[in-house]
Amino acid sequence: MLKIIDKYIIRKFLGTFFYAITLLILIVIIFDISENIDSFIEKEAPLNAIIFDYYLNFIPYFINLFIYLFTFISVIFFTSKLASNTEIIAILSSGVSFRRLLLPYMISAMFLAILSFYLGNFLIPKTNEVRRVFKNNYMESLTKDKSKNLHLQVSPGTFAFVESYNSKKQTGFRFSIEKYEGQNLVYKLMADRIHLDTVNSTWTLKNYFIRRIDSTGHRIVKGQELDTTFSLKPEDLYKIKEEFEEMDYFELNEQIIAEKQKGSQAYKKFEVEKNKRTSGPVAIIILTVIGVSLSSRKVRGGIGMHLGLGIALTFSYILLMQVSTVFSTFGSLSPLIASWIPNIVFTFIAIYLLIKAPK
Repeated sequence: MLKIIDKYIIRKFLGTFFYAITLLILIVIIFDISENIDSFIEKEAPLNAIIFDYYLNFIPYFINLFIYLFTFISVIFFTSKLASNTEIIAILSSGVSFRRLLLPYMISAMFLAILSFYLGNFLIPKTNEVRRVFKNNYMESLTKDKSKNLHLQVSPGTFAFVESYNSKKQTGFRFSIEKYEGQNLVYKLMADRIHLDTVNSTWTLKNYFIRRIDSTGHRIVKGQELDTTFSLKPEDLYKIKEEFEEMDYFELNEQIIAEKQKGSQAYKKFEVEKNKRTSGPVAIIILTVIGVSLSSRKVRGGIGMHLGLGIALTFSYILLMQVSTVFSTFGSLSPLIASWIPNIVFTFIAIYLLIKAPK
């Protein structure tokens, strides 16, 4: 059963966290409004869309973005205050072990970790759908045509080439698709222009040329117009900025499988995102242990010293996460390892500080 001191610590922990994050959300919203007010006025964004479509859906995203930092700051802030008032000493002197003292912290950290997992994997992708539509309409275009002369692997052994593609008109020029069996070309289709029929999800080819090669020889078909389907998706031909923001956990898994089947290296950024969403909640627990161990000792400088060390450690964690992500996305580092390297490093820091914590 939870004791009075447990309930007191949980209340202080969660109360400090939500109070601090609420204040920061209000400040960030004010700064965001001042930064984007010109775009809202210029593009005549409706007031109800600004409030409900953008800023209301912005809150869960922002909470999850800074949940690690503010968990750490909250723990350090009120634990340092307990230590400076010699309350930690009184608790330990009464026979309560340091591990037992960690119990209410772990309960609070588990609650925030579950909250972070739910926000990142299920709620935020849904709120981002609305928020990103507003952002695309009234702030910045999230869709960008890729550079010319696009080469991509549509599926194993199947390659497509498009000289240029206009995402607004869903039209491409100088298109070709080739299929190979081993090293042998067995099929080639070329067209001067392709256009996507978004209603029927079919491609219309203009001035097309089809060449099939098998054991009997070559067969060639030409024509002016042909409606057909193939596994090429229009989103393969243009970029959507951070499209993974709208994918929940299961949709990310499906996207990773689809990218791997195409032989595309783009799967890495989706796999990094998936692993960050699972490693992030664990980081909350690790940082909580570090925060308690670091701030439970009464030192010169008091809360200021503890906060300074805590913020430095938190930003070190964020920096390490960003560096490992870059090495994974653009290098050979495994996305799984990249996402968990910061947790592994900070677990050792947590163990060391836990050993050195006052007993």
